[in-house]
Amino acid sequence: MHNELSHAGRHMLDRRSFLQWGGTGLSGIALTALLHEQRLLGSEPPIRPLIDPSQPYAPRTPHFPARANRVLMIFCSGAISHIDTFDYKPELVRRHDTPMPTASGEQLITFQGEQGNLIKPLWTFRPRGESGTMTSDLLPHLGELADELCFIHSMTAKSNTHGPAESQMSTGFTLDGFPGIGAWTTYALGSECRDLPAFVAIPDPRGVPQNGPRHWQSAFLPAAFQGTSFNADRPIPNLTRPASISAAADIATRDFLAQLNEDHLARHPGDTDLAARISAYELAAKMQLSAAKVADLSDESADTLKAYGADDSSNSLKARFGRNCILARRLLERGVRFVQLFNGGYAMGEGVGNWDGHRKIAEQYAVHGPILDQPVAGLLRDLKARGLLADTLVAFVTEFGRMPTFQKGANGRDHNPAGFTVWFAGAGVKRAFHYGATDEFGYKAVENPATIYDLHATILHLLGLDHTRLSFYNNGIERRLTDVHGHVIRQVLS
Repeated sequence: MHNELSHAGRHMLDRRSFLQWGGTGLSGIALTALLHEQRLLGSEPPIRPLIDPSQPYAPRTPHFPARANRVLMIFCSGAISHIDTFDYKPELVRRHDTPMPTASGEQLITFQGEQGNLIKPLWTFRPRGESGTMTSDLLPHLGELADELCFIHSMTAKSNTHGPAESQMSTGFTLDGFPGIGAWTTYALGSECRDLPAFVAIPDPRGVPQNGPRHWQSAFLPAAFQGTSFNADRPIPNLTRPASISAAADIATRDFLAQLNEDHLARHPGDTDLAARISAYELAAKMQLSAAKVADLSDESADTLKAYGADDSSNSLKARFGRNCILARRLLERGVRFVQLFNGGYAMGEGVGNWDGHRKIAEQYAVHGPILDQPVAGLLRDLKARGLLADTLVAFVTEFGRMPTFQKGANGRDHNPAGFTVWFAGAGVKRAFHYGATDEFGYKAVENPATIYDLHATILHLLGLDHTRLSFYNNGIERRLTDVHGHVIRQVLS
């Protein structure tokens, strides 16, 4: 008996073949559904957030339940040395001032040229906390919090140049023109706060990082997701109502504008661009009032200022950075989704105001260490005391590490993207945990090497986002923060 019937030149299935093929098809659908449920499909379609143009910051549902609701990224601009802070290498101490072993006849040449001998950490490492984690005396206050931290000692970067490496750490790409991780986060999730920016960047008192505003740009994402930049020294300008305008006149003017906007929108129903513009102006008015209040630290207690080092009259840069750390906490507790806090900046007239320790690293880091240490430790303690650390992910990053050698003819360490340390704290990560390792000198990642793509994938995962499916169609390509790379570092998840 034939399984196919011919009708008007077309082949048709008989009843038995129809049932056979139908049953097979249903089993295939069931298998696909199961694989999708268990996230085992080899390729899944991208997920683009459904964004109401009139409410770009409205909260949006993540791909799966999130462990963290918000992120604080602390960025040490200039490349802080892992050798002198968090990556303890006894062999480096034992072989101090001797050549680093290399292949026969090989010269060790890095970013600024030929390298000299191995140089031990310039500050003593000691065991800290119940875990006995070894950290250096350069950052003693942060060392006291070692039991709260989740270290990744095997981070690597693609570039040994500050600009491209900064760009990769903030945007996922060494080239310019890509959105910052804060912009990706707010594009995906919106904000829990309706009267402050969803993404805030806080530059160091000494200046902006080398890449400047490119850290917090929205690039090809909608402009609504660009970060807003201000700090405790320089709040958003022009927010204060001029003295010549009374409060009553200000309110009456805003009410009149609102009525005009409502009438205009009524004459153009369904115009989503117009609705979005009106919403943006109204949100800007709310932010005008709230941003001035959040940057006013006058209601902070003396004990809080002291805990952050913000009252240190002997170190004005430390006090000013401490106030930036208080500002970061105030933003987070008001529901700002992503806060990027910079330590170290590039500004004329202030010498090396960042962690780029090529020539006189001991002298420079003796200045930078106290500025960073107590304020960030105070911030972590305050977040924990207020219950914010339970659903806030803190990521401490830098663009690359530094060499275990000193540069030839200098007293500092050159750039090293082959291995360095970053750490997490807070929501969804293990405490007093160490992942990966560099070699015995701290030169190259040799155990579980990690990439910045992996770091970004892990941050997004903790926010409930699948980095492979969060995309934006731009210039013919489905762009994503991690490009076509990256894996979640599941070993650090709690």
